[in-house]
Amino acid sequence: MAPHRKSRPPSSLGIRTPALATAALTSVALLSQTADASPAAEPRPSTEEVQKKIDDLYQQAGTATEKYNAAKEKTTKQRKRVATLLDDVAQRTEKLNSAREALGTFAAAQYRTGASAPDSASLLLADNPQDYFDQTQLMNRLTARQKQAVDEYVTQRATTSKKRQEASEGLETLTTTQNTLKTSKADVQRKLAEARELLSKLTAEEKARLAAIERKKQEEAQRKADELARQQAADAERRRQEAATQGTGAGTGTGTGTGSTAGSDSASSTKAAKALAFARAQIGKPYVWGASGPGSYDCSGLTQAAWKAAGVTLPRTTWDQVDTGTTVSVDNAQPGDLVFFYDDISHVGIYIGDGMMIHAPKPGAYVREESIYYMPIHSVVRPG
Repeated sequence: MAPHRKSRPPSSLGIRTPALATAALTSVALLSQTADASPAAEPRPSTEEVQKKIDDLYQQAGTATEKYNAAKEKTTKQRKRVATLLDDVAQRTEKLNSAREALGTFAAAQYRTGASAPDSASLLLADNPQDYFDQTQLMNRLTARQKQAVDEYVTQRATTSKKRQEASEGLETLTTTQNTLKTSKADVQRKLAEARELLSKLTAEEKARLAAIERKKQEEAQRKADELARQQAADAERRRQEAATQGTGAGTGTGTGTGSTAGSDSASSTKAAKALAFARAQIGKPYVWGASGPGSYDCSGLTQAAWKAAGVTLPRTTWDQVDTGTTVSVDNAQPGDLVFFYDDISHVGIYIGDGMMIHAPKPGAYVREESIYYMPIHSVVRPG
């Protein structure tokens, strides 16, 4: 009879039950999938989000453009000032040299005649020559012509030193402004490059959607412009009726938002008409940042050139133009008024009536007529 063998418990290295095996295989599979999986891609922005980003970039580029315009204008003025100062320094130095030579001539003459001569070397090298001559015994030995030569030398030396300091400070200021100019230029280029890159990544369907959003925006802006035109026309008609009732003569409002009466300043109206005529003649010319004509314009370059054609000098930037003239309400805007946009006042157009303006919009666009409601309005200014 075979000896009885005692059964052993299952070895930990033996075959597991089907349930445990299945769980293990599932865990291995999940770990493998986790290890092989690539990072989840970021969700693609919606067309609306892309549109907003592009609009923001163009606005930021507009702000940087005005900074560039300000720095460019300042740089031009400072270059002229520094050039004038350097010319003045050269002239003063020449006069100083002449005064120094005159002193040397007097000293040499005294030496030849055996007279007691001042120490001309000490005089010419002294930080303050006048202190040298304040010694009574020395001044008593000087003739009237010598004293005049000393006074001339001291004056020229002090003036030349002052002018040199002014020129040095002017050069430092010019360098700072030129750096600002370069920084602003780089900022404009960077913002425009970002906008172009966003546009380049759009699919044909997204571009079509973007165009639809733009049309809707234009339609809403035009609706508001039409509403303003009706309101202004109604106001003009009311003024005519009031004038007729009072027997003072009717106003000349045209329903284009002029808000004008027979007592309006005809000279101002004439200038505004000239500015508008110039602006209309620029329609179709390209927007180029930093440009002020005649072949291309940015926004403030166009308004400056338009009013210059009417004999009125406006500053170069929107930030300065907004302070030139009288601020009026949008409802009382007249043709020729300047309409400023955004909280940072980085864009401007010239009002033509009926809620419309002529402006240089943005890179890639052309000077055109557009509703003033296309962008958020900051204020309206009538150039004085």
